[in-house]
Amino acid sequence: MDRDLFVRGIELFNQAQFYDAHEVLEEVWRPLVGEQRIFLQGLIQVAVALHHHSTGNVVGARSLLGRAAKNLSSCPEVYCALELHELRVSLETWQVALEKGQPTPPLPKLRMAPARS
Repeated sequence: MDRDLFVRGIELFNQAQFYDAHEVLEEVWRPLVGEQRIFLQGLIQVAVALHHHSTGNVVGARSLLGRAAKNLSSCPEVYCALELHELRVSLETWQVALEKGQPTPPLPKLRMAPARS
């Protein structure tokens, strides 16, 4: 995995630049296989879902959030140095809010796990 591009994609995501984050993360995703590819696909789907939401496409956002949650569900709590528990909880909260037409919660953030010594 191209670590520098991955980190750049995370930075863009956390700056709410979801379209750009998805573009950068796709560059990381293309050569991958197996679990890492599914994981990255999930992150890309989250970014695209949030981009859709920002443009008023609630149906597209809901659909992609559901697919993203499925792709991320089999990953451990920390995967590729990202903490996933908080992200999963945020995605569930977003899905419920969108389904019920309620105000959306704060944007999810991608958090790097502390480095192990």
